[in-house]
Amino acid sequence: MIPVVAVTEPWFALAEGPVWDAAGGRVLWIDIPEGLVLVGRLVGDHLAIETQHHFDSFVGAVALAADGSLLVAETYGLTCLQPDGTRIAGPTLVRPENEERLNDATCDAHGRLLVGTLSLQSAHHSQRLIQIGAASVEVLDDDLGLSNGLAFSPDGTLLYSVDSIPGTVWVRDYDQGSGAVGPRRLVLLLGDGTPDGMCADASGNLWIAIWGRGQVRCFSPAGKLLDTITVPAPHTSSVAFVGSDLDQLLITTARTDLSPAQLDEFPQSGSLFLARPGCVGLPTHLWSPAL
Repeated sequence: MIPVVAVTEPWFALAEGPVWDAAGGRVLWIDIPEGLVLVGRLVGDHLAIETQHHFDSFVGAVALAADGSLLVAETYGLTCLQPDGTRIAGPTLVRPENEERLNDATCDAHGRLLVGTLSLQSAHHSQRLIQIGAASVEVLDDDLGLSNGLAFSPDGTLLYSVDSIPGTVWVRDYDQGSGAVGPRRLVLLLGDGTPDGMCADASGNLWIAIWGRGQVRCFSPAGKLLDTITVPAPHTSSVAFVGSDLDQLLITTARTDLSPAQLDEFPQSGSLFLARPGCVGLPTHLWSPAL
């Protein structure tokens, strides 16, 4: 059994989207319904919050640029938060009348952003996975239930993507140079629990947060279950390898959608946790600020 330790208090309604900032030795993450982008530093078994940035919207994801700028996926579009605090509006990707919002995201090796959408109502068969380059916006999928976790294989030639509503994980060929993608193929279909955030390790295995089950499961690239981490919070939401050696797995969780009885049973829900799974992760791809 892989032990986990809580590194924050259970402060967060829906913590998500952890990102390791190797240059700064920091962790970035978000609290979606609170509209927060948080920046912290690991000090032993504690994640100390250094900075909070508030947005008057949902925040679905955050990405980091080499100059320290942050790209924030708000409800409908992207915002660049510069190191001096200046905010610059980027492209709008979701029309308000569609009752959707932006959700999980990652960057490829050339700094393109990949970001998905989810429905705020019941349109669970028309959600999108979008690729944003310096001068292009491409829709890779438009038939998803709830676009969620994203990860690349160690050599960057494969893109894995989670569709949470049917519980599927897809894979497709990916050209890091051009951004061209191939047709998607099924990796696995979960029969229990909802796959949420995801990352890959240096061996190409996928670590997936299972919402509603209090677990992080590790799968081989072929979809074989290899390991399970149990977390004392039912709503595990996302994962990322962090630390100078990328050998610690940071796990985000949520308090939202839990009953008072569940919160009494799982009082650490809403905390961030650390585990040492015995492997190392992959470096963070940085976002290119050319919107």
